[in-house]
Amino acid sequence: MAQTQEMTLDEAVAQSPRKWVYLFAEGNAKMRDLLGGKGAGVAEMTNAGLPVPPGFTITTEACNEYYREGKQFPAGLWDQALAALRVVERDTGKTFGDRANPLLVSVRSGAKFSMPGMMDTVLNLGLNDETVQGLIAAGGDERFAYDAYRRFVQMFSKIVLDAKPEAFEHTIEQYRERTGATTDAEIPATDLKQMVEDFKTIARQASGRPFPEEPYEQLRLAIEAVFASWNNKRAIDYRNFNKIPHDLGTAVNVQTMVFGNLGTTSATGVAFTRDPSTGEDALYGDYLVNAQGEDVVAGIRNTSPIAHMRQEMPAVYDQFKEIAERLEKHYRDVQDLEFTIERGRLYMLQTRSAKRTAAAAVKTAVDMVGEKLITEDEAIQRVTPEQVVQLLLPRYDEAAIKQARSEGRQLAKGVNASPGAAVGKAIFDADRAEAAGKAGEAIILVRQETSPDDVHGMLVAKGILTSRGGTGSHAAVVARGLGLPAVVGCEGIRVDYERRELTVTATGTVLREGETLSIDGTTGEVYQGTIKTVEASYEKESDLRTLLGWADQRRRLGVWANADYPRDAQRSVAFGAQGIGLCRTEHMFMEQERLPIVQEMILAAKPEERQAALDRLLPFQRADFEGIFRAMRDPKTGAGYPVVIRLIDPPLHEFLPSYEELLVEVTRLETNGKDPKELERKRTLLNAVAGMREMNPMLGLRGCRLGLLFPEINVMQTRAILEAAAVVAKEGIKLQPKIMIPLVGHVNELREVRRQLEAVAKEVAGEAGGDVDYKFGTMIELPRAALTAGQIAAVADFFSFGTNDLTQTTFGMSRDDAEGKFLLKYVEGLPEPGMSEPVKILKTNPFQTLDREGVGRLIRIAVEEGRKANAHLEVGICGEHGGDPDSIAFCDEVGLDYVSCSPFRVPVARLAAAQAALAQTERDK
Repeated sequence: MAQTQEMTLDEAVAQSPRKWVYLFAEGNAKMRDLLGGKGAGVAEMTNAGLPVPPGFTITTEACNEYYREGKQFPAGLWDQALAALRVVERDTGKTFGDRANPLLVSVRSGAKFSMPGMMDTVLNLGLNDETVQGLIAAGGDERFAYDAYRRFVQMFSKIVLDAKPEAFEHTIEQYRERTGATTDAEIPATDLKQMVEDFKTIARQASGRPFPEEPYEQLRLAIEAVFASWNNKRAIDYRNFNKIPHDLGTAVNVQTMVFGNLGTTSATGVAFTRDPSTGEDALYGDYLVNAQGEDVVAGIRNTSPIAHMRQEMPAVYDQFKEIAERLEKHYRDVQDLEFTIERGRLYMLQTRSAKRTAAAAVKTAVDMVGEKLITEDEAIQRVTPEQVVQLLLPRYDEAAIKQARSEGRQLAKGVNASPGAAVGKAIFDADRAEAAGKAGEAIILVRQETSPDDVHGMLVAKGILTSRGGTGSHAAVVARGLGLPAVVGCEGIRVDYERRELTVTATGTVLREGETLSIDGTTGEVYQGTIKTVEASYEKESDLRTLLGWADQRRRLGVWANADYPRDAQRSVAFGAQGIGLCRTEHMFMEQERLPIVQEMILAAKPEERQAALDRLLPFQRADFEGIFRAMRDPKTGAGYPVVIRLIDPPLHEFLPSYEELLVEVTRLETNGKDPKELERKRTLLNAVAGMREMNPMLGLRGCRLGLLFPEINVMQTRAILEAAAVVAKEGIKLQPKIMIPLVGHVNELREVRRQLEAVAKEVAGEAGGDVDYKFGTMIELPRAALTAGQIAAVADFFSFGTNDLTQTTFGMSRDDAEGKFLLKYVEGLPEPGMSEPVKILKTNPFQTLDREGVGRLIRIAVEEGRKANAHLEVGICGEHGGDPDSIAFCDEVGLDYVSCSPFRVPVARLAAAQAALAQTERDK
């Protein structure tokens, strides 16, 4: 398969439909789309004069064309690759496939977005029984050469020939036992030579053909394998989890091999220009002496911290530190660096923006603004909304930790690879973890070390625990990227896959699969059983508060909160909310001392009995609203924030016992005949509930319909709202309650309800001795309301989109039923006979991320027609979508005034709103 005609790269490109191959010197950092992150990084380092082994990159376009051509190389690709290989040969003075002085290469994936460990790599490619002799002659070290050869056969067989990794690991273990070696590095050369043959036998048994000896065939097969790895299960799962498009393709980087396993003056490692767990401005990472890169990432041997290199290889450390600082300043971001030291000489293999934890992302962004490396706008865009969520997740309670230690429940301590608290059942296999996680169980994935084949289990886990590896291991890197707590390199435990258990070596304590485990990724500690958690303190997150302060200066959208009680309102203000977009009054009815009065009101036979019950509820409601109004104040000025209060929405039978429970109770009382009085009461209640039952209560007697048939309920609530506003106004709190009438489908419904309630408002104002400032509006949650928004806006002061119900009524599906029965299958994919991939009906769950084409179009129509009819119309959103970043971007795009979400999502919404505004500014340029 060697080249039949010598061509220069330019000649090969001229004879091809497109340029598929770029030498490192031809690329730069701006070519990520074409060269992938890895290719663009090594190109930039090459052009900066850093010590980078020569090589070339096959483009992402070539990968996509490979799939379009039915998994065939596109025309000209192979010729360009061979021509580029000739250039690398000239640069290195070595020849690919030459027995005397062989050029060996690595073949590595590299997509636009970093996907650590998801795709495939082959090292030491070009070795065979002849070229290994040239490697021995060049290096003078037979053991090194055969160690490189067995690694190549092992890796190539797993990645290209689909051989099972366990067979190789089992063989290595046998050789360790036979030779008395404690690590792979101690296995003698003669045994490694025989191991190569054993590995080839495993490969032949797995693939049904001899191991390929011809270097050019090896290269072609490896390139195809890397292309194929773009669509392996773990890569697809990772892209789905991180919302990375599936049509980007991966580049392939072919690079001259340098060796970190040439003795004690050689090493390999992974480092970060700042701590990716905390954001501390210090060089952070791991390295291994006399090893290859796979040893660091796979966690096969426990590593040394990068700071230790200062004593072991001081000159190399100083050079590496200088390069790391230079690269961070050049890219203006934290860099993830891979390097190899070959006999005292440093080589840089990769630089890319580092995956980091939420705490590190926020601290780094704020610090870099202070260092004048980036602007405040860039800092806002560097932190994702998901990272804000992670930063505010619960943490372990210190008192509970002390108690667990005193009880002897601390099992071990490992490397704190990714911070956070995680509690779950210990599961020792990725497949079982995936099944348990999808069934809704909280699990901790426990492994000796993780590999890319474990990713599907990691994606559903609450945390990761490994007995091997360091901060640069696969488990650590992936966990940080996913925002999962992780403890790695926990040498104090022994993991047994066959017995499905871990044993604490110091005490002999055994923890079996399914038993509960708590891990602390911040300290590296591992505990038996459950450790109590506490809420994170937003007030103590000074960097986050600084970042969100910048965000507030840039966002156009207001950020309000959904809050039903004063405590929720207080929390919302603490998180930065500037109003309440939804206060659900029915939740107040469910309080223990009120529910009997509510039920009495529902069951009243006469209007005067119903009014008497409502009169008793009025003081409760008024007190509730006073508490909320007092809580909703600007912490700096004391001015009141706007509060939108929705009048009663659900059907009345929701406040009564269920029909089925009552029927069982009546039957029981009829059977035993012991309590005739109670039986009569329960029969009355059963008959009342039966009379209120509906075939489809979601579309039945609720919302404004309920208010029209029983106006006294709305009247009581409106009076309570406005009387509470009058009370706090006398305390100097100036605010404007906004009374929201739900489930309006026709303008006449809103017109009549408002007419009734305006009379109450005037009455309260007269009693209060002055005007009470208020507004009436409606929730747009029915398609007809959206389509007739111009008519409704003439009667409303504001619209609030209730996108949960609007999504249900637009799709014609009940959320509770759909998510349990079919909706998640629509998103994850339906199995289709004869197709390799499941068929996906929907890209996302429309109850989590707003459906722009359908529900979004209704919102757009309602906003445009509503404001055309009423120039002063205020418009917001109060469904769960108000806390979803993608949905917030849509709200900014269509010109809403505010979004409202749960209190915990307020910081997320503040950041997402700012990012949406900055993105719009960029589009407008």
